[in-house]
Amino acid sequence: MSAAVSNVAIPQSILDTDLYKLTMQQAVLHHFPDVLSTYHFTNRSSSVLFSRQSIERFRTAVSHFTTIALTDVETQWLRKSCPYLTPEYLSYLASYRYKPEQVKIRYVPVSSDDLQGYVEIDIVGPWVETILWEVPLMACLSETFFQVVDVDWNYDHQLDLAYSKAKTLLEAGCQFSEFGTRRRRSFESQDIVIQGLVRASKDIPTGKLSGTSNVHLAHLYDLTPIGTIAHEWFMGVAALKGYQNANTVALRLWEEVYLNSQAPLIALTDTFTTDAFIKRPTLVKDFMSDPELAQRWTGLRQDSGDPFAFGPRVKKMYQALGIPYNTKSLIYSDALTVDKCLAIKKQCDELNFELGESTAFLYLDPQLRLDSASFGIGTFLTNDFKKVSTGEKSKALNIVIKLSSVNDKPCVKLSDDLDKTTGDKHTVEIVKKVYGL
Repeated sequence: MSAAVSNVAIPQSILDTDLYKLTMQQAVLHHFPDVLSTYHFTNRSSSVLFSRQSIERFRTAVSHFTTIALTDVETQWLRKSCPYLTPEYLSYLASYRYKPEQVKIRYVPVSSDDLQGYVEIDIVGPWVETILWEVPLMACLSETFFQVVDVDWNYDHQLDLAYSKAKTLLEAGCQFSEFGTRRRRSFESQDIVIQGLVRASKDIPTGKLSGTSNVHLAHLYDLTPIGTIAHEWFMGVAALKGYQNANTVALRLWEEVYLNSQAPLIALTDTFTTDAFIKRPTLVKDFMSDPELAQRWTGLRQDSGDPFAFGPRVKKMYQALGIPYNTKSLIYSDALTVDKCLAIKKQCDELNFELGESTAFLYLDPQLRLDSASFGIGTFLTNDFKKVSTGEKSKALNIVIKLSSVNDKPCVKLSDDLDKTTGDKHTVEIVKKVYGL
């Protein structure tokens, strides 16, 4: 890399992304190779402005994504660590190159000197190609912001902080993974965090560090790459196949790719609200309408709403289906902190959510036994900093990139938090009527 771009936040590897981006890309390649898509960026922290300089540096970084490609060493590691990725898909990934022309970046100045403003980002192209942009693009934008706009911070004590958080979780018997790629302060910050987590996992005999969602860091530190299914899959399938039975159709299409492959079968419940996922009007096929489907899926992930309402509700659902709930896993991933994890674990222990010895858990580790619940912890690990000048919290960016259309059909996400609803308002109202919300 030339000196002119050496300080630009370009990913070091095509694997510097979340695992579920690869598993979803494989599923899209299998089912929807010709579908066109658009993605849209939203800055939920609307009062936070970017500088013109930061956006120009961001543009430069995006233009250099073309240099990223899967290496032979990475291919061999993926074959061993992720055998659910087929030879055909790995061949596709090896030939894949980012196309910066698919990313439309617009700087909208709001200050009188044009030096501060908002950024608008849209990604347009075949779904199977554009699907890989979201995570590294968000990570790149966040890192650039903290290189140029907010520089009142440093890496002091970050290693000790990560170690301390992991130590507390492990001593409490928690099983957790690092999920913080997309909103990390920088690649270096995430790398430091992984070092702290790994060191704590070697020192503390209780609990378990399951791995990291970042495939590149999993490779570097000999960790298990961790991933579940994302909202994007349900959103795209629903737009293409219809909303009437969107959740079950999305799960069945996923099974066609992964059912017999040792891949994780953890369903995300809240794309159109957990109400819609679990039980809605009789005309809509939901998770409860198909006990065999519910039995095949290893567990459920909670990503919005009240986490303390989730466990009791899921337990009641499995009991109603005649499925032993203590053979199923719960994954929590919504804005987690150490204290929140400890409180949720206490509740799940009381509910007796615990995998039986004969039940294989996720991610190809036959020795891995889930104890109560598992946690995917993101921004709290990779972007937890203080201002050097005051000691006050240095806030992370609250940014998202969501699938906005497939084949010109709007994609929407309702969530269990009303403020997280995204997408075309007319389509949102249609979906609410379909599910009786």
